[in-house]
Amino acid sequence: MKRRGTEERRQLRRDFYEALDAGGVSIGDAVRRMREITGLTQREFAERIAGISPRALAAVERGEGNPTLSTLQAIGAPFGLELGFVRERSE
Repeated sequence: MKRRGTEERRQLRRDFYEALDAGGVSIGDAVRRMREITGLTQREFAERIAGISPRALAAVERGEGNPTLSTLQAIGAPFGLELGFVRERSE
């Protein structure tokens, strides 16, 4: 995985939070973006942050996994994110 500079990671984080605020970010996309912000490989992120296997993380990022709530909480915690219900935005 490409190591990003501090400013680039800050910009990725800002973009990520804006995308979350706008809605429509899937769990898989959110997890992948959080991992990319950290600059960790799937293996590193899975083992250090999520406490799951790299294969399970890859499945989550593809939208095919079935992560537990505790796994999602572990992934979101370093970003100040909590799990909860969000009302769908009507257009």
